[in-house]
Amino acid sequence: MKSIGIFIAVCLFPLSVAAQQRPNIVLILADDMGYSDLSSYGGEVSTPHLDKLASGGIRYKQFYNAARCCPTRASLMTGVYPHQAGMGWMAAADLGTPPYQGNLNNHCVTIAEVLKSAGYGTYMAGKWHLTNERKIDGMVTDSWPKQRGFDRYFGIIPGGSNYFTPVIYSNNDRYPAPAGFYLTNAISDTTVHYIDRHFAQRKNTPMFMYVAYTAPHWPLHALQKEIDKYKKRYLAGWDKIRQERFERQMKLGVIPKGTLLSPRDQQVESWESLSEEKRNEMAMRMAIYAAQIDIMDQGIGRIVAKLKEKEQLDNTLILFLSDNGACAEFISSGQSKVVNGKEDTFESYRMPWANVGSTPFREYKHYTHEGGIATPLIAHWPAGIEREFNNTFVKEYGHVSDIMATCVDVAGATYPARYKGNAITPLEGKSLVPHFTGHSNNRGVVYWEHEANIAMRDGKWKLVASTPEDKGFSKESLELFDMEADPSEMKNLASKYPDRVNAMYDNWLTWANKIGAFPLDTRGYGKRMEVYRRTVNGSFDDNLGGWNIKQNNTAEGMVMLDTTGQLTGRNAAKVTMLKPGDKSNGLVMIWNVKLGQGQTYQVKFRSKATRSTTFIMRMEMQNSKGEKLVDEEITTSNHAISSASRDFEIPKNGAYQIAFYFGKLRTGDVVWIDDVELVPVTK
Repeated sequence: MKSIGIFIAVCLFPLSVAAQQRPNIVLILADDMGYSDLSSYGGEVSTPHLDKLASGGIRYKQFYNAARCCPTRASLMTGVYPHQAGMGWMAAADLGTPPYQGNLNNHCVTIAEVLKSAGYGTYMAGKWHLTNERKIDGMVTDSWPKQRGFDRYFGIIPGGSNYFTPVIYSNNDRYPAPAGFYLTNAISDTTVHYIDRHFAQRKNTPMFMYVAYTAPHWPLHALQKEIDKYKKRYLAGWDKIRQERFERQMKLGVIPKGTLLSPRDQQVESWESLSEEKRNEMAMRMAIYAAQIDIMDQGIGRIVAKLKEKEQLDNTLILFLSDNGACAEFISSGQSKVVNGKEDTFESYRMPWANVGSTPFREYKHYTHEGGIATPLIAHWPAGIEREFNNTFVKEYGHVSDIMATCVDVAGATYPARYKGNAITPLEGKSLVPHFTGHSNNRGVVYWEHEANIAMRDGKWKLVASTPEDKGFSKESLELFDMEADPSEMKNLASKYPDRVNAMYDNWLTWANKIGAFPLDTRGYGKRMEVYRRTVNGSFDDNLGGWNIKQNNTAEGMVMLDTTGQLTGRNAAKVTMLKPGDKSNGLVMIWNVKLGQGQTYQVKFRSKATRSTTFIMRMEMQNSKGEKLVDEEITTSNHAISSASRDFEIPKNGAYQIAFYFGKLRTGDVVWIDDVELVPVTK
């Protein structure tokens, strides 16, 4: 049987890429890390292990992500543009069209799915963030890592979390983190465990390992030992640190001579203008952020050490990059406002330090100027990258979609036209393998769209525009830059070359129409979420995702998903009363939603029960007074009924809830609820 297996392996793969010859691939992704944070890219943060990979491999001066976490992860995993994978915006919402559904679709394949088909063992540790958050809440697992090609998974399925007390996901299960937990170390240690176990059990099988750190994404959470290393370092202030980074970048060759340092962001105060108290606070923010990167680097050191121990390092392609540029988001939502890196805080490091992280560029995460989309990329592969190129920079640019193409290339795999019965979008990325031997991969044009911030790169030329929130996109905002002469985008050439601007914009329009970018959405995060919440998970396609179930101590009952088709759809909410309690709110199903003054709505739903019984449907404000817009008693029986509330007008902007109160149910009563809708009414 063993000889038959070897024969099959040789038949499936040419001798040059036989199973024991093909490289392992370790893909490492940092979260919200700025272009200049690593010391090999000019930063002062201690990253010796990544620096060693850089000196023993190659680095990219101009490598691009997709400006935000979810779009980048979608493109990274699939090799197509984010919109083509269903992630044109974020996993937080379905915006109503397939390119913006906020969930990885079935017309793309992941690196894990392709490499698993080619005989690789596939593993992931870290942040997924490619499943709609409502589906995550409802434990709808069809787009989770295990279902998208990974043999084993450990980490967090949604986005950012508390580093000390996250909800942890292991394969398709979830549980609270144990005492003494720290997420970055758990990701590193699990990766080491997966590597150790793989080569103990499948020694002659290559491995694909995706390590998706949450570091250094907010909240600012780190271990005290590492924080103490940086406490005094950042008292020098952001102006001095930024200048020092720029000078190191020039010395290292990260940026060419003649590059201009973009001015300090106009929204950022000078360090000298701050009070001593404010300086201490802001220095601590950056110290914690630096500590987060430091701890990640230590974990990468352990991963590399395990590969070396298993005699796999030379034949492992290690790729390291970040999912977007430095993050200028203002976050402050913890129980404590003391900036100390502890678990009861929830803070960000703020725009001034993000401005440092973007050195020498303009802008940040969200935007398609270089500060939002430029990422370090380190490639290390002793057996595959010619030694003469070690510690050198690749002159050509690349895009995050190129990672899939590279993995397919080095693995000797085949990117499919169809997978599991679905037509697969053709690969958009181009393999980086030619760069490993000093050749060109003729990358060609790369495009971006995120929150109506657009860009395209064609050779040395870059067209880019930012669109303010809630403002329409304007062609007048287009800027043109020569990225060879001006990598920090300081000299706008749009007025000098109007024909080039028009031609490039027409090219971008063709691409945008192809991938379904229109209509361009300029609404802010909160507004998008408000609108999405108005589409109730009322047919329970996402199980109970998005619903809040409350039960006080006087009642014993349960709400669960019923998949037996009791009403119109496959799923319904099944409410079972075991012991009645408080008649007013003993057991409640709640759907929260924000609504605007003057809007008029109606709530519709269907219900059924095992016998004639009564419950309450209310539309009410989410506050201590709970003002009721609708308060209706519903009597249902074993014959399904359709119910519709009276029309109601929203008295003021605010948070409301659709609530079903089951306090009047008797012991043994069972009620099914389905087809819940919040319907706008036109006057």
